Amino acid sequence: MTDATLLGADEATFIAAARSGDTARFALITERHRRELQVHCYRMLANYEDAQDMTQETFLRAWNKRESFKGHAALRTWLYRIATNACLDFLEKRNDRTPVPSELPDPGSEMLYLQPYPDQMLPEDPQESVVARETIELAFIVAVQHLPPRQRAVFILRDVLGWPASKAADALELTVASVTSALQRARVTMREQLPDRRLDWRSPATHELSDDERGVVKSYMDAHERNDLDKLMALLRDDLRFTMLPDPGTLVVTAKDAVDGWVSSGLFQRGYDDWRCTATTVNRMPAAALYLRTPDDPEYRLFNIAVLHIVDGKIAELTGFDATDKPWLDLPPTL
Repeated sequence: MTDATLLGADEATFIAAARSGDTARFALITERHRRELQVHCYRMLANYEDAQDMTQETFLRAWNKRESFKGHAALRTWLYRIATNACLDFLEKRNDRTPVPSELPDPGSEMLYLQPYPDQMLPEDPQESVVARETIELAFIVAVQHLPPRQRAVFILRDVLGWPASKAADALELTVASVTSALQRARVTMREQLPDRRLDWRSPATHELSDDERGVVKSYMDAHERNDLDKLMALLRDDLRFTMLPDPGTLVVTAKDAVDGWVSSGLFQRGYDDWRCTATTVNRMPAAALYLRTPDDPEYRLFNIAVLHIVDGKIAELTGFDATDKPWLDLPPTL
């Protein structure tokens, strides 16, 4: 959809609200873009809470700059421009928003600030490119973080949202040549980070989980609840990549090392052996919410969430997140 087809009632209503200083009307118009802008900020920052903050910052900046909107471009485009620059300003001030080398021979790295994205907060239109599964999965989000911030912005605007080079250049106050060069460099990095994944994110994408994925999640939860290490091991690929966030130094790259680490840390032993699990999804990926009941507690309490990347019926990547004190995951705190 082009800016020309978008210009119309929304823009005229927005301009009227801006000129009248009608904050309620202004909020009503901009609010409809919240979910897609928040996904955009999440891709830039890889952190749900930061994305929430920057989306709110976007609306604040939009209000403060409301007189500058003349309707020459779509309101949606104008808001994306503000959101992108809000994220770039945020990244410029933070020195903890780059992947940390993992000290392993594997070229991977850790992102201690990575958070999962709750599916219930994604835009509701399943056809919207902003929610294409391939561009919200954890592997994609992690790969994008390896790009320098401005390169990252160019890549997301051009290859994910499908903006023309001139439009991206205008949003970032760059030349078209600079945008084209940045995009070429970004694509090289993305191919290095996602060597086995498709790289054409503008073509139709999968949204629903497969029966295979659902079956593996069910088996994973059953093995966890039964403390069945053999069954759990059988579900993991030998070259499993496991990370538990936000704990530093948990990145391991074999199934045996992961299981050995779980056992040595006391998992499935007394005090950590009474589990209940529920299936869920985050980042349009299969996941299991894990609830633990300790000997002195009558209830199962939300412990963490295991996000699974499943290949050919086995778990190729397992990313664990601390799920406590995160109401935005929309998971019951107890079972």
